[in-house]
Formats: sequence, C-alpha cells, structure tokens
Amino acid sequence: MKTLKRLFRFLLPPENWRLTVIILSGIFTGILIFVVYVSNATSYISDEPETCINCHVMYPYYASWDKGSHGRDATCADCHVPQDNFFRKYYVKATDGLAHATYFTFRWEPQVIQIKSRGTSVVQENCIRCHIDLVDMVQLVEVTGKSAEAGEGKVCWDCHRETPHGSVRSLSAAPHSLVERLPSVVPQWLQNLFSGDSNTKTIDIIEDED
Repeated sequence: MKTLKRLFRFLLPPENWRLTVIILSGIFTGILIFVVYVSNATSYISDEPETCINCHVMYPYYASWDKGSHGRDATCADCHVPQDNFFRKYYVKATDGLAHATYFTFRWEPQVIQIKSRGTSVVQENCIRCHIDLVDMVQLVEVTGKSAEAGEGKVCWDCHRETPHGSVRSLSAAPHSLVERLPSVVPQWLQNLFSGDSNTKTIDIIEDED
C-alpha cells in the first residue's frame, strides 16, 4: 500500500501544473480515441473480410477473392492468419494490423503489393491445412515458406498463380472490381452540418411549430 502511495505521489504533477496536465491529458486522450475510431482499429480483432478494405488500395484484392471460389468457403483470415493456436493467431493479427494501418495512414504502401516472408509461410501452411486431402500423398506437405524461399520446393501459388486473386498486380489491374463502400466514419450530425441539411431541418421544425 505504501509503495502505491509513493508511486502516486511521484506521478502526481506539482499543484500549479495540475490543471494544465489534466487539460492536456484530456486532449491527448480524445485524440487517441478519435484516431482509433477513424482508423477502425478494433475491426482488426475480427475475422470479417471487410476489414481488409479499410483502405481503398485493397479493393481489387477483396473483389477478386469475393468473386472467386475461395469467396464461398474461406475468409481472408482463413488464409492469411495462423490457425494452429490462439496466441499465434492474434499475435500475427495485431502486428500485421498495426503495420497495415501505419502504412496506409502514412501512404507508404507500394504500387504493387507483395506478400512478405512471414505471410508466405502462413499462407502456405493454410493451403496445406485446407487441402490436405489433395496433397497428403505428395512432397508438397513438407514445403514451408522458408524452404521455398531457399529454393527447396515450391509454394502452392507458384503453380496456382490465379488463386485466389486472379491477375491483380497493381492498383489499375482491376478497374471494374467494384465493391460496396464501407460506412463513413464521420457522424451523421457532422455530415449534415457541412452539407447544410441541419439548417433545412431547423427551418422545417420552425414551420411545423407554426
């Protein structure tokens, strides 16, 4: 108990600074909450495919998956996230989600998106996991992402190049791959404020009262 009191006293700002610290803490907390809300950060916890189109860069990839055979039976997470245990799954989701959000926020994404080494390993093991009944008699089951990178075997999509994203190679590769837009993160009252609808509603209310 004494240790906690000492820690509290140590963290407590001087009395003449307390109001300033409280105000600044409130501002930064509000900014943090707003950033989490606008970036839809909590969506990365789920397995919903719509999470992948938080940024428009991913629209062609989402559309090609949705219209292909994998769209009927597998989600994005089924392929791109480890499924062997809970902790590994959410570690990858957390680190990948943070990396994606950072890259898309600062516009660091490349024109042509390439899967990274860890992603290659995850997708390869999920290909084998789902299609084990087709590949359990061949040497493919022993191929991992790392061994393929070292030239020891091939990953599944070395042969099945059009699965599941077709020929998507750049932002302009699928110009007609339209998907439903995600709902706006801007509150409705704020949209009305800037569109002028709020004034119209106010006038309507006054007329009704008359």
